[in-house]
Amino acid sequence: MKIGFIGLGNMGAPMAANLVAAGHEVTGFDLAAPMPEGVAAAGSAAQAATGAEVVITMLPNGAILRSVAAEILPAMSKGAVFLDCSTVDVESARAVAEEAEAAGVLAADGPVSGGIGGAAAGTLTFMVGGSEAAFARISPLLEIMGQKAVHCGASGAGQAAKICNNMILGITMIGTCEAFALADKLGLDRQKMFDVVSTSSGYSWSMNAYCPAPGVGPQSPADNGYKPGFAAELMLKDLLLSQQAAEAADADTPMGVAAAALYKTFVEEEGGKGLDFSAMLPRFEKRSRG
Repeated sequence: MKIGFIGLGNMGAPMAANLVAAGHEVTGFDLAAPMPEGVAAAGSAAQAATGAEVVITMLPNGAILRSVAAEILPAMSKGAVFLDCSTVDVESARAVAEEAEAAGVLAADGPVSGGIGGAAAGTLTFMVGGSEAAFARISPLLEIMGQKAVHCGASGAGQAAKICNNMILGITMIGTCEAFALADKLGLDRQKMFDVVSTSSGYSWSMNAYCPAPGVGPQSPADNGYKPGFAAELMLKDLLLSQQAAEAADADTPMGVAAAALYKTFVEEEGGKGLDFSAMLPRFEKRSRG
């Protein structure tokens, strides 16, 4: 299949490389990042999209997505599929889908979960919004880049699922880090804490699969100096998107509000930028109740 891929940073590059390894013809464009091996370089986003059966984007935010969509949709073939894997606001996803439909292009929003490691290993989870026809067309590619793809509903539903999922993740990671910091002050051994909680009602992905305490549980960024698998500033971005969506939907999300505020302080005032989002644990270790 002929594929255009726009946005070849930490996530996009390994995703594109996996498509090449599976035998697909990939033409890429990025303003700064180098082309992965086997990906042909285009001179512009529109050039990467020209003649492609599927165009995939992995971009920083909704404003850039809208700008790229305005450039590539006129260049795309009628009946081609525009798959956006960025994490953006629901409104941008739906607006771009409407523009694609007007241009005779099928659109799908397919944000991912699994981080850089999942992108490299081809084990991402895709949350997809769009028509059944669009989902059917991209499913073989999603099987290459990920281990699971869920068709969540109409355009924007993929972004809604991602935003809700990551609001839960941000909240549970804060709770997990708070609990470890409290356990320390109560004199409870971290390994014993993990042994109990990981098999009890406090079980969560943040505890069991991505434990924020170094040397406890499976390997995680905590065991590598909190070098990011999922950076704190990206968690902040997703939490802010969740609150933008909550405001638009008139949804009461007090824990989401609190999590966004904590990560904002951590990233902007406490040196959390560039660290993994689980580095909230050393942040809580240093703090007293006052």
